Amino acid sequence: MAMLLGRKIGMTQVYDKTGAITTVTVIQAGPCRVMQVKSKESDGYSAIQMGFEDVKESRAKKPALGHAAKAKTGAKKFVREWRLSDDAETEYSPGDDISVSVFEDIEYVDVAGTSKGKGYAGVMKRHGFGGFPASHGTERKHRAPGSISSYASDAGHGGNLKKGKRMAGRMGGERVTGKRHRLVSIDQEQNLLIVKGSVAGPAGGYVEIRQSKTGK
Repeated sequence: MAMLLGRKIGMTQVYDKTGAITTVTVIQAGPCRVMQVKSKESDGYSAIQMGFEDVKESRAKKPALGHAAKAKTGAKKFVREWRLSDDAETEYSPGDDISVSVFEDIEYVDVAGTSKGKGYAGVMKRHGFGGFPASHGTERKHRAPGSISSYASDAGHGGNLKKGKRMAGRMGGERVTGKRHRLVSIDQEQNLLIVKGSVAGPAGGYVEIRQSKTGK
């Protein structure tokens, strides 16, 4: 299973083989350093941990520096662990470098990022509610959520607010995984992945890329 960490550069457009314009996202993927390889015998489960982008030693905490020293590298800004099946064998060892070349024969990838935080939002923006009528008869209630609880809505369970009720609240800033992005091209010299479509998060945000589970 091919996997890598990276940073979203931004979006642009490219021409495909037929001359049609395709909207793509440019990702700087790697090079990543293998920080630790876990096994079921030593850690209770199998996983590979990798880090992306160096951080100044003066800005890293001592536990992070000590952990990175075991892999003969410096502390990293973005560290993630990939869980592997217990019977899976990895060819990587602590200190190995992984580049975009691992995706050379891959056609589709899954990209996970953190969506843009939009702060506190009402129900119309957060959930797409239509609001109350905007003409005669509605007084200062156009964007209100409406009734939120009653005995009649869920008889036998009380009149309290039901779990999962869509209401105003914090919007964005959540982990979002885009599945089956077609891998348009790879630039191994500049460590770039060009994937079709949009990727969650702002330009400059960290992302996780792995071979798609539902495609080659």
